[in-house]
Amino acid sequence: MVRNHKLAKAISDCGWGRFINFLAYKLERTGEKLIEIDRFFPSSKLCSNCFYQVTEMSLDVREWTCPNCGTYHDRDANASVNIRAEGIRILKAEGSAVSAVGGEVSPNLGRKSKFRHSPMITEAPREAVGN
Repeated sequence: MVRNHKLAKAISDCGWGRFINFLAYKLERTGEKLIEIDRFFPSSKLCSNCFYQVTEMSLDVREWTCPNCGTYHDRDANASVNIRAEGIRILKAEGSAVSAVGGEVSPNLGRKSKFRHSPMITEAPREAVGN
């Protein structure tokens, strides 16, 4: 990613190594494990349906159809499915138990909602106007 001259400075400034170390530390504290996927893993060029690998695909291609099975892919969504599958494959190869269901996305911890009212209708009922 750093070879892309438009993104190099921003990516280098983010401190990926420090972020990975911090993430691994936090996961270790909760008994979880960080799995790193090889940087050359063809996540966006690999069909998540039939595992056909496209040899060449420029970065401006955001959507593609697999020539083998005809499955339509959004490049980023397909890559995320493949990265998850590769992480599970690595865990299974190590002999670890695999539970990659995601759990609760919005836990009850953290900031409270700013909205203190209930989602009920807050208008007062209209009175009937008589003659």
